[in-house]
Amino acid sequence: MTIATPDLSMLHRAHPSRSRLAAIARAAAVAGGLLLASAGSQAQEFNFTMAVIPAPGDAYSILTSTVPARIAKATDGKVKITISDSLVPGPQIASAVREGRVEMSAALHTYLAAEEPRFGIFNLPGLIGGMNDYKKVGESFWFEDTHKIWKDRYKAVVLAEGAWCSQRIFSKEPIHTLEDFKNKRLRVHNPQTAELVNALGGKPVPLALPEVMPSLERGVIDGLFTSACYGDGQEYWRVAKNVQDWGIGPITGWVVIINADTWAKIPAALQVKISAEMAALQKEALGNYDSYVNASLNHMKANGITLWTVPPKERQRVLVPQYVGPSFDAWYARAKQVGFDGKAYVEKIKGVIGQ
Repeated sequence: MTIATPDLSMLHRAHPSRSRLAAIARAAAVAGGLLLASAGSQAQEFNFTMAVIPAPGDAYSILTSTVPARIAKATDGKVKITISDSLVPGPQIASAVREGRVEMSAALHTYLAAEEPRFGIFNLPGLIGGMNDYKKVGESFWFEDTHKIWKDRYKAVVLAEGAWCSQRIFSKEPIHTLEDFKNKRLRVHNPQTAELVNALGGKPVPLALPEVMPSLERGVIDGLFTSACYGDGQEYWRVAKNVQDWGIGPITGWVVIINADTWAKIPAALQVKISAEMAALQKEALGNYDSYVNASLNHMKANGITLWTVPPKERQRVLVPQYVGPSFDAWYARAKQVGFDGKAYVEKIKGVIGQ
């Protein structure tokens, strides 16, 4: 920006009039102010808070913890982010962004699946089989669909997608057959898994993460569905020594989001840099997924935990209409309330992954 500076040489002319001197002084002041404003604009910095949930050991925490350094580097320090894992309770980190209590968060789709069923497609038993399916569906249409939902309903712009490590059942007693679910009190984190556990004769229990370990120790719950990495990091296996892969809702997604009004205030050139860096984070989160899962599984093995994977025949005993039907029916009913055709949506997913 070039700003014309008034010619002050006239100040040195003999006996200028007072009005002329006053006019020149005013012009100089205006020019100086514009120069300062221009410099301030170029040096403008942004300081944001990003709410996360504490999840040591999981890819979620490992990757989201890098966001401040990544964005600071990409923007030459113009955008600074402070991460907080205690400022906002986990179930509120999406609404906190919508309401402007924090500028950013790493939010979980699962926490919102009851109010927006499209956020819970990976919780429908037997539908999404793992990361490959998740990526196919996401890149085909689901990321675009949910980005619009985040914008319209939660006033948030999605910067990156990621996923928790694959889900396991940590339990005190083995759960190796359909019958073993009966009367088991299992902590669940989404409505579809709750419906399935209930249909299998178990007792789904909603619990906040900080309550899980004391509940295991006191016998309030018999086990829980959680990420392999998170369960390893929290050492649930010290109490719940059976770590089992039933392939039920194996993927749970997360997103890095920013308040839409906050995003709009960031200059376009910085938006481009931030978006490019967050695209790189997403590529790493989805592309290196198995390495995070395997690291935790190997750590548990090293601590003497025997990992168990359900045989295909036993899994098929669970994935029949009698047991999975209630999960899908409840999901379809909620989809109708929200205003979309749930059955058509599921068929679209099946078409993408070849079911």
